[in-house]
Amino acid sequence: MSKISNKVLGTLVIIGGAEDKEHDCKILKRFTALSGGNKGRLVVVTAATSEPQETGDVYRALFQNLGVQEVAVLNVNTRQDAGCSGARDLLMQATGIFFTGGDQLRLTSILGGTQVDDALHAAYRKGAVIAGTSAGASVMSETMIVEGEETEPPRKNTVQMAPGMGLLREVVVDQHFAQRGRLGRLLTAVAQYPYVLGVGIDEDTAIIVAPDGTFEVVGSHAVTVIDGKKIRETNISATGPSEPLALTYVMLHILPAGYRFDMKSRTPSRSV
Repeated sequence: MSKISNKVLGTLVIIGGAEDKEHDCKILKRFTALSGGNKGRLVVVTAATSEPQETGDVYRALFQNLGVQEVAVLNVNTRQDAGCSGARDLLMQATGIFFTGGDQLRLTSILGGTQVDDALHAAYRKGAVIAGTSAGASVMSETMIVEGEETEPPRKNTVQMAPGMGLLREVVVDQHFAQRGRLGRLLTAVAQYPYVLGVGIDEDTAIIVAPDGTFEVVGSHAVTVIDGKKIRETNISATGPSEPLALTYVMLHILPAGYRFDMKSRTPSRSV
């Protein structure tokens, strides 16, 4: 298990999906500013979506309208595409990398272990800002939620997990959180991995994760943090797949914009 101080190595912008693209665009503006503003070099990665051309065109136009002059779209649709040296070079030159929504398992199965995957981690270590929305948010963690029941109470079969991209350690992210009623499946994920923080991000809301292991909440809704480290009792290993879980002494925080969370000490606070 990694040390808590090594949860994150750089800056991440993790978006709960359905971010504002027409009005104030607060989240996308923060990402572009962190990535160098009009002097930034952005790469939009569309591997998660089954409509890469249309999705890439939308985000290219968005970022250009926000003043970024250099915006490239990387359509990686197969593992052969992900082995292209040109794709690797494009990522290594980027100051900001943006993963669109779609299917998180599609994204990891295409990129995992490829030159693009290696380049992504190398760019991150060099200081590139990595952002992802919806499925692009879920893949940030070492272990990700790939499927789960919505609006259901926590049960052993409520959630299915798989390896993520590993940019954020000891955290599991869920998106479209309040809008799709995903509290039960995030509680189930934390019950299975109590040392892992569960972070549920609402639509048009994001966390901006700093290298010091803290994150800031931005956007129009809220972030739910589930801390299971002090769970005293759970029946996760004894219950049947469809039986309700027992969990006691679970810590839960609801954090709208203007709040921060320290993942090392597991404490919330108001932003200064």
